Amino acid sequence: MDNPALSQEDGTELRKRPVNNGEAPHVEVETKGIKLQRNLGLISGTSIIVGTIIGSGIFISPKGVLQETGSVGLSLVVWAAGGMLSLMGALSYAELGTLITKSGGEYPYMMAAMGRVVAYLFAWTKIIVLTPSSMAIICLTFAEYVMSLMEFCGEPQIPKKMIAALAMITLAIVNSWDTKLAASVQVFFTGAKLIALVIIVIGGLVWLGKGEVETLQKGFEGSTNSPSGVALAFYDALWAYDGWNNLNYITEELKNPYVNLPRANVLGVLLVTVIYVLANISYLAVLGTEGLLNSSAVALVGRVYM
Repeated sequence: MDNPALSQEDGTELRKRPVNNGEAPHVEVETKGIKLQRNLGLISGTSIIVGTIIGSGIFISPKGVLQETGSVGLSLVVWAAGGMLSLMGALSYAELGTLITKSGGEYPYMMAAMGRVVAYLFAWTKIIVLTPSSMAIICLTFAEYVMSLMEFCGEPQIPKKMIAALAMITLAIVNSWDTKLAASVQVFFTGAKLIALVIIVIGGLVWLGKGEVETLQKGFEGSTNSPSGVALAFYDALWAYDGWNNLNYITEELKNPYVNLPRANVLGVLLVTVIYVLANISYLAVLGTEGLLNSSAVALVGRVYM
């Protein structure tokens, strides 16, 4: 046969060019396409959802939510409702991800619906402005926690910024080096964050078991009548839920995305919602409303652990 082709497992074809004028046979490699390896399963996918959602928000936002709502009951309602809104968004993204099974999150969806220009503008804004800004806040919060271990040093800004920059560079290297390594790191730190929050929840439940329920018995006493206040409370709560859509950015690396993408989205958001509500109950039971409003993120963690 002329120009026979041999298919390979990696998606390439070896084509042998006919011998002309005494030339030696020449093999040309034609690549059909490069595909991402599907290394992520249901556990890894759920860990990515939980790990990207749970972060500094659960330690920063409770104060703002309580301050804007004005009552214990309404603040807990906002936290639960924020989880349900995130769940509806996750379900919508699960449908999009199983319809358009491409990595990149909103980019391929906008490309299919509104064309290249809108997709490019969104990608440019996401990469240049939104993601770096969010990552900077997270890493600066991490640096704030690290510096709280060295109170004798005062509050120097240069070491804090260096720690934040080092954290960002480390994350970039890990996620660029290998998908399996990034997934393993994500699972490890997700477990660590869950353990920390479970300890907080257990501490609050123990406190409630001792009969310290005075704060929770206030219910909706003092609730705000301002729609703008409730809206701001939702803004604070939804900041803590940010990250529920991140699994759609790596759809092509997920095993059986038609099954695992919806399941991971639902399991991850529901798990975070339950943990957030229980964590806020623990904060209120241990610290009370005044203690929570007067606590910073770092002090909040320390006082609940104590």
